[in-house]
Amino acid sequence: MHRFFVDKQNIQEENDVIIITDSDDVKHIAKVLRLKEKDEIEICDGNNNEYIGEICYLDKSGIKLKILTKYKTLTESNVEVTLFQGIPKASKMDYIIQKCTEMGIHAIVPVITERTIVQIKDKKTEEKKVERWQKVAEEAAKQSKRGVIPRILEPLSFNELLNSISDYDLMLVPYEKELKSSMRQAFKHKKLIKRIGIIVGPEGGFEENEIEAAKDCGAIPVTLGPRILRTETAGLISLSIVMYELGDLGGV
Repeated sequence: MHRFFVDKQNIQEENDVIIITDSDDVKHIAKVLRLKEKDEIEICDGNNNEYIGEICYLDKSGIKLKILTKYKTLTESNVEVTLFQGIPKASKMDYIIQKCTEMGIHAIVPVITERTIVQIKDKKTEEKKVERWQKVAEEAAKQSKRGVIPRILEPLSFNELLNSISDYDLMLVPYEKELKSSMRQAFKHKKLIKRIGIIVGPEGGFEENEIEAAKDCGAIPVTLGPRILRTETAGLISLSIVMYELGDLGGV
């Protein structure tokens, strides 16, 4: 069944009605999917509530649905994982956002490190990039039946990132020069974990002074094994390990 996210204000439970007004969604439903009256679609409010709605009216200005059923989303993890991603070149960020959204990421924060090659020239360019990245996350959330759309936050400098480390129960830094400490070992030192951060460098990795600064703020460098991973792979692999360790992928 086709799935769409709708603002909570467009869901009128007291009247058993949902209104879809987003022009892209309206066009996709009417022109691409060619759905019509009496067809059913799946709606999510982005806050773990899902609905099955029957189309009772549609035109180019909007679509009206009758609510048939409501239920809670069962696809979200109990732990919030945020990826702090060194901004990579070309379309790699799209891939990272898409795949991490599928895996259950809570939020993704682009980070500007010493070795970041991509330059964001001004605030307008930054806003356009974040807006497009957020759209990538939304599309991936639809496809993977997520109950929420991961937030793509505005880029941070590495120093700004350091200031946020204390907000997390556990902050992990996959680092190729770390040879002993694993993610599993890092979890053993924490009793209650609700918020986890993962810091991944750009193509050129981290400078040693960045790793030392992160350690001083409480982050834990960890190894991902003997092979060197690309930046677009490291975050996804790290998230997979975290989710498995927490039982979200069948781990115990």
